[in-house]
Amino acid sequence: MPTIPSGKYQLRSLHEEIALFDRKLAHAQSHESFATEGERGTAVEKLTAKRSLLIRKAQQMIDEGIEFAESERPRSLRPVENFAAEETAAPVVAAESATHPEPASVRSAHESPFAGTALDYRAELEDYKSGKAKRKTA
Repeated sequence: MPTIPSGKYQLRSLHEEIALFDRKLAHAQSHESFATEGERGTAVEKLTAKRSLLIRKAQQMIDEGIEFAESERPRSLRPVENFAAEETAAPVVAAESATHPEPASVRSAHESPFAGTALDYRAELEDYKSGKAKRKTA
């Protein structure tokens, strides 16, 4: 078996292969037709074994210190987000939105996740546009 060279691009490829095997497993478990459930179980076991080998290789590369972006990691391997932290962050966003009210004419059907925060620029943009229009007419 050839040795895979270590590098961030090889790790990215491994993560893509793991994601592919995740999709193959999901398809074999729910959509693919087999003659018996035993055949389905055998196919799922083979895919799981190949996937676990890829996961071990990827984890070994991560342990060696190869850098990667968290967004490149397959969804099945991403850490579960802490929902309690999101619940405590919600009142802070509401408090900040009260300090920076947004004009109703600027709001869209798809609110920005930054709406009402210090990163919200729409109110300042409207002020700039109105000031610029006043300067043009003067």
